[in-house]
Amino acid sequence: MSSWVDRILKEFTADLSRLWIAADPDDVLLDERVLSGLRERGFELLPYDDSVAFRAEYEERYRTAWVHNQDAPTKALVLHLRDSSTGNLPWDYLSQARQVSVSLANLFPKLSYSVVRQLGPDQHEALFDAHAKHASQTMGESSTKEFILTHIYKISPHLMARPEDLWRELLRLHYRDAALPAVLAEHVAGVLSEITALKPLPLRQLFESKPALLRTVQDAWYRFLSIYGVTGTQIGEPSPAELQLRVEIPFEHPDVRVWIDSMFLDGLLHPLSVQGIPTSIPEWAKVGVIQDPLALRTLVAEGIKAIQQALPDTESSYRDWINTARKFGEVLGRYHGLDATGAAGLKASMAELQRATDEQLIAWSRKHYADLPSLPIVKGPVMVHHIPRYLERQRAQGSGRVALLVFDGLAIDQWVLVRECLGRHAPNYGFDESACFAWMPTLTSVSRQAIFSGLKPREFTETIETTASEPAHWSRFWQDQGLKSNEIHYQKGLKRIDQLEELESSIASSTKVAGIVVDTVDEIVHGAVLGKRGIANQIENWCDSGFVDRLFELLLAKGFDVYLTADHGNVEAIGQGRPKQGVAAEMRGERVRTYRNEALAAESEAVCLGTYRMENTGLPANYVVLYAGGRSAFTLQGEQSVVHGGLSIEELLVPFIKIINKKKDK
Repeated sequence: MSSWVDRILKEFTADLSRLWIAADPDDVLLDERVLSGLRERGFELLPYDDSVAFRAEYEERYRTAWVHNQDAPTKALVLHLRDSSTGNLPWDYLSQARQVSVSLANLFPKLSYSVVRQLGPDQHEALFDAHAKHASQTMGESSTKEFILTHIYKISPHLMARPEDLWRELLRLHYRDAALPAVLAEHVAGVLSEITALKPLPLRQLFESKPALLRTVQDAWYRFLSIYGVTGTQIGEPSPAELQLRVEIPFEHPDVRVWIDSMFLDGLLHPLSVQGIPTSIPEWAKVGVIQDPLALRTLVAEGIKAIQQALPDTESSYRDWINTARKFGEVLGRYHGLDATGAAGLKASMAELQRATDEQLIAWSRKHYADLPSLPIVKGPVMVHHIPRYLERQRAQGSGRVALLVFDGLAIDQWVLVRECLGRHAPNYGFDESACFAWMPTLTSVSRQAIFSGLKPREFTETIETTASEPAHWSRFWQDQGLKSNEIHYQKGLKRIDQLEELESSIASSTKVAGIVVDTVDEIVHGAVLGKRGIANQIENWCDSGFVDRLFELLLAKGFDVYLTADHGNVEAIGQGRPKQGVAAEMRGERVRTYRNEALAAESEAVCLGTYRMENTGLPANYVVLYAGGRSAFTLQGEQSVVHGGLSIEELLVPFIKIINKKKDK
């Protein structure tokens, strides 16, 4: 275990108290490694964001057990308070609990607290080590910024004298998913703005925003190819027709070329589809063009190989899985775009990648999934039930009107298809792309209800098997944030263009938040007979109808910030037979069976070979889940279908996208 984690955990010894209060204004404890260490020591951490919700969970799961000298879920419970003062907590907590305080100001005494607190938790460990080794005296704000840039991000703006220096560092940072915090991006931009060749660039935005950097590089790449007479169809998100600033990037410089090559292979950048390649184009630049199906097949094959070689393991971060899921979605989306012959040649290697990825994800989830609900949402939601709170943060920072589109059942690889279709029909849309974890089991009534309620499933036990309460959940969440009922909109069943007029009329001028369920993909999936390849064709036809871009246009025109997500994805599975259990199972999904009784679940597990169980994280105590193993399903023996409910990478990680009007953004 690292010295950083050891330093935090030394404060906690389960034998000292059963109830703890941690005053943690900087979310130091909400580091996934710290959370994992706490669980290993017998602690569960519960946030005190909602005093009523905390009281209910504490009374039901812990205090009652302790009063009756029974075992609680864990040896000790930590009340996590995002504040430095505990004075406003109820007296019964304060009188019983052992109190600890953790603060970045105390952990990094020689650095400027105002700067350090703007770093993400993923940087704390490296900073802790650098602070111990290299911080010889107390530093002010400017010195702290330089210290962090040097020791954590390994860059010095004072050494970036040429454009190739700048682009090398920008590409290196964002390829590693290490965008600079705003305070550091502003500092770097201030230094570089003194260089004449760099002054016109939107430097702060390029260092701070990975999506902005990728859009800029993508546009510059297409214009770079045009110098060699290469024109064609853009694959993926296109560039806007007109840019106020056309950035020139020195792609031919070796320090820049090496990063561009990797970004195309990983799907961060999208190649240009062309009919012919002029002989004048350099050999190295061909990675960014696709001339024929064979070239696309090669790109898919290289993508499969790259993911296979860099699969996260059980010690990896959740961020590693989010990045892997996005790369996987790009490769799988391209795979389904191959012709039948090209796809057949890669079928075995794709199946092996899916098998290995799923096995690693399940092993990782057994160790770390329980920590995900408690992670902070500063950079984006980690789980789908974080989404409402994240949207509220965006509103508080000035977003105003917010619309959440839940594309029921949309897997990340199918989002890639939607994005590419929009690229052909609506080139003025851009996308800030990320992903988050669905709730398991990946069922609509569990995960979609979590999205609209902002709650963990065990907090809506009574309605966990239905979606009928979603409107009430959505309204309750936003009313708790201070909105009035007439400022909140919910609608489901949206799927066709002829429904958009009704949607437009139903959104009042007073509406500040809108939650909208788009059902089309889920209907396509449940009616699929030709597997995910057939689904890809149907999704493409649906997008070609203009529904999606008109939906975006409607909401953006009304001044909404528009976000898109899904409650779960979907996967191709082979039937292993339907268990004959009568009414034993409460829910009979294709990839999952749920029970209200532990004995029935154990009996079914013994009968259904190849199944497995997971820790009941975040679920009601009387909601026991049995999963179909591998990529199998509880359907007719040998029957192929596209289903959900399980823990494959295609089911468990879902897209989370912000839709951007590029012209307005520019």
